[in-house]
Amino acid sequence: MVIDSTYIIIAFTISLVFSLIGTPLIVKFCNTYGLFDLPNTRKVHKYSIPRLGGSLFMPSLGFGVVVTLLIMYQGVNEDFEIGVSNIMMVIGATMIYIIGIFDDLKGIKATHKFIIQTIAALIFPLCNLMISNLHGLFGIHEIPLWIGYPLTVFVILLIVNAMNLIDGIDGLASGLAFLILGSFAYLYYELRAYLFCLISTSLAGATLAFFFFNFYGKVGKLKTFMGDSGSLFLGYVIAYLAIKYQMSNEPTGFPYREESLLISFTLVFLPCIDVIRVAILRKLHGRSMFEADKTHIHHRIMQMGLDMHQTLVVILTFFFSICLINYGLYGGGAQMTYIVGIDIVIYNLFMWIVVKMKAEIN
Repeated sequence: MVIDSTYIIIAFTISLVFSLIGTPLIVKFCNTYGLFDLPNTRKVHKYSIPRLGGSLFMPSLGFGVVVTLLIMYQGVNEDFEIGVSNIMMVIGATMIYIIGIFDDLKGIKATHKFIIQTIAALIFPLCNLMISNLHGLFGIHEIPLWIGYPLTVFVILLIVNAMNLIDGIDGLASGLAFLILGSFAYLYYELRAYLFCLISTSLAGATLAFFFFNFYGKVGKLKTFMGDSGSLFLGYVIAYLAIKYQMSNEPTGFPYREESLLISFTLVFLPCIDVIRVAILRKLHGRSMFEADKTHIHHRIMQMGLDMHQTLVVILTFFFSICLINYGLYGGGAQMTYIVGIDIVIYNLFMWIVVKMKAEIN
């Protein structure tokens, strides 16, 4: 499949416009049927906000990609090919989307959501979409199937829940997702993997539209929250793109690129390391890892006295900084193991400074 940048713009625009038109209808639906995210002690918002804004991510992505492909091929012909792995990804994404919708509408136990997420994650390795090479991390390259399979499932679950749990303030999950998806769109375009480029671009358009309503929308008018239907779906697609990108020398992979795993790691590092830190802290304090609290990165920064918009700027700046640091370290010849270690140190140092400043202010 050959594609020029025009089709990328088309996919982005279709998805963006679809969401811009659809979101006010979703907000009206939520207002009519009382589907609100209610404030409580563990949430930072103080008003009841419609919570199905992210429910448009999947239909926007599908509409943007399908219409763009039909425009490219002027209808389905012998060159129009969708691989088995892509079909399975749609099945898994649909499972995640449906369980998210159900949770937004009725509520569901965290353990039950986790079971469905695990089933959806198991689809990846079954389609040979998995981590089979650590590209020199800890001196390891090729890894056996019995390690790669559970590692892949773990990484998928980590990314899915990381995007879900970092969705705590206006614009954060959607802002991070937009930057990650934009990066993957460029990376896949460079690889000439155009279907994955269109997937990244189309979802980025939907995410940008949501960001507009979530960040700039007025309470009681068009402001909306993403909900689990949006954040879980975002996490699943990002996990798919990240795992697909790092693959090489496989029937479903790309030519070997030494830096591919590091790039995928860098793009999802911040939300994932935050989830890991919070889970460890909860265990150390004898609490369930699924128990909600106010210890995520955005909570800690806001506890310093910053508002949501200032906190968003700080976290997105931190994300950019990690990307630039890793780019510089890799360009300077640093091994991946050292880069990963440095990232972890930087993150923990950042959180230590945040907590210390919070203590001084209080």
